[in-house]
Amino acid sequence: MSEILSLQILIILLIIFSPLILGTIFLGWQKKIKVKHNESGILKNCFVGYSWTYFFFGFFVPIFRGEISIGVFHLIFSIVTFGIFQLIMPFLYNKQYSTRLLNNSWSLHDSEDNNALARQKIGITTD
Repeated sequence: MSEILSLQILIILLIIFSPLILGTIFLGWQKKIKVKHNESGILKNCFVGYSWTYFFFGFFVPIFRGEISIGVFHLIFSIVTFGIFQLIMPFLYNKQYSTRLLNNSWSLHDSEDNNALARQKIGITTD
């Protein structure tokens, strides 16, 4: 009886954490990349890979990163979709956040290896 219960608990945990497992397999661990604002010189971090922080903290992540309106929209979408949005967004959020930064006067400012990784994960081509 306890073996069946243990197996059931294991299956439930696998189902709950399957987005996290699949995200890390397909997108890799969340990696911090330094970016620099072109006009002010302020340094900030952007991220590439699966957003495990979004998986655990949801719409609070954009709010903590200073994107309050994005966080509010994510909360609304999560309510409207009954939480399905919360399962999909960790796969997308880091790329979207990094793209928004790079489109708004920020540029990659890390080691060449990290910059190359960021360009590859975000989809920036260098001709």
